[in-house]
Order: sequence, then C-alpha cells, then structure tokens
Amino acid sequence: MSLLVVGSVAFDAVETPFGKRERMLGGSATHFSLSASFFTDVRVVGVVGADFGQEQLDVFARHEVDTGDLERVPDGDTFFWRGRYDYDLNTAHTLDTQLNVFADFKPKLSDASRQSRFVFLGNIQPDLQREVRAQVAGAELVALDTMNYWINTVPDSVMQTIGGVHIVIINDAEARQLSGEPNLIRAARKILDAGPQALVIKRGEHGAALFTRESYFAIPAYPLESVFDPTGAGDTFAGGFMGYLASHETIDDAAMRRAMIYGSVMASFNVEEFGTERVDRLTHEEINERFRMFKRMTHFEEIPFERAVRASK
Repeated sequence: MSLLVVGSVAFDAVETPFGKRERMLGGSATHFSLSASFFTDVRVVGVVGADFGQEQLDVFARHEVDTGDLERVPDGDTFFWRGRYDYDLNTAHTLDTQLNVFADFKPKLSDASRQSRFVFLGNIQPDLQREVRAQVAGAELVALDTMNYWINTVPDSVMQTIGGVHIVIINDAEARQLSGEPNLIRAARKILDAGPQALVIKRGEHGAALFTRESYFAIPAYPLESVFDPTGAGDTFAGGFMGYLASHETIDDAAMRRAMIYGSVMASFNVEEFGTERVDRLTHEEINERFRMFKRMTHFEEIPFERAVRASK
C-alpha cells in the first residue's frame, strides 16, 4: 500500500449556527483517509466498538480504503466527541468526549502496513506515535499531527517524536505553543531544529504555510461563501497533502508546493457540509476544477521593476 494512516475513527455530534448532526462518522484517520484516497491507495489503522456498523464501513469501501487493520472491540463503544461552533468557526467548543475503546488503543500493524511507503501519524499519544514509527522504519516519508493537549501535558515526548519524522503538520496556535515563540517564522525555525525536514502550519481561513530549512511557501485559503462545519478540515488537508505526495515517485519542492494546494482544495470541500458528507460524494473532476481555479486565483505576471514604476506614473 502506498499510504498508511494511524489515528482515531470516531462518531461526532456537531452543532454550528447552520445546523447540527447528532451522530456522524468522524475521527482523524477517517477524514485523512477519505481525502487521501482520491490520490493513492490508503490503509487505515484504528479501533472501533460494536456500534460501528456496515453503514460506516461502506463509506471507507466506496473510496477503496483498506480497513483490514481497523480493530473492532466487540464489547466496547467507539470514540465519541460532541462539539459546538459559534459564528467564529475557527474555535471548537468541546461539550463531551468519550474515549471508550480509544482509551486503550494500541496500534496493531499488519505486515502489509509495515511496508507502507508513506505514513501519517494522526493525533494520538506521542509515545504511541513513536511505537508506530519504529514499526515502519523503512518508510520513505513519515508525517505527524499533534495537539495542544499533548503539548501541554507531555511536551518532551512530543519533541522526541517530532525528531523522528520527516514532516510535521500542525496549526498556528500549536506551532507557537510547541516552540514557545509568538512569531511563526521563529517558531518554524525552532521546530525544524528538532529534526523534521519540513513543517506545514495550517492557519484555517487564512490559509497554510510550508517551511523548510531552505524555503518558505504560503497560500491563502480557498474562498467560500458557505462554511457549514470545519470539523476534520485539518485532517482532510493533511490527507490531500500526503495523498498527492504519495502518488509521486520523487518528492521535491515543487511537488510539496502543489501538495499544499491540493490539501487546501480538499479542506475547502470538507467544510461545505457536515462531517464526511461532501468528501464522500466528491469527484476527481471537481477537485481538478477547484485546483485550476486556485491556480488562477494566486497567479500573477512578473513585471520588471522599472516597467512597473513607469506604468504607475
């Protein structure tokens, strides 16, 4: 398989100013794998309970996501999260979290999973992320996500885990918190000093930025008139980003920059409806058209300075 994701598979209950859903498919591994499946073969490692039925499995099957390593606990319940968004859709208010079977999650990788070329370590305990990393020692590219909870409670473990991967994908608040730097440029430099080759900082409605030791690349978010539910947008971005990279034999700076665009494109579809609803019925034609629109939106003609000055007089 080209791309392995290890993370949560969950049920979400979400309320926004534009509607609500009481029980829908969610979780970091879910959003990531559906997004990445448009670009490459994906295998998901996670754990669910007896309440996770065929209807949910069919969502993965429609996108040919391999769930052979999705563990089911017959006497348990699936991880459940309830949240609310106000008109500031950048901030989620957690109302209830029930870890259930996820509390004792110990990722179990099959032989096929251990041979994965690309790996994404979703937002799980950093010690578990390192255990998975050790099992995929031959992977060409490994990326991870983390969150403020782990940065607050086990910062040394987070930094140790970051030192063993190639790419870190986090949001701007997490980058500042992890580095102790309010300025994103300095924050990025400090995180890169810990070992990864690249850092992707997600900035919600303000876009995303890619940092390496040699370069910097930033993009805006795709402009949308309607945003219904931002849940899973970050994981959907990561899925598009990693899925695009996994579809290539070689990874260079140009490929990384295109992957940023595809990540943003996938995230823009995710927020248009609740949960996985929009991505579940997405088509390649829609993705390609939005990519072309994104390119036109950010393209400008380079004019020599002297000509620009004359033209302005």
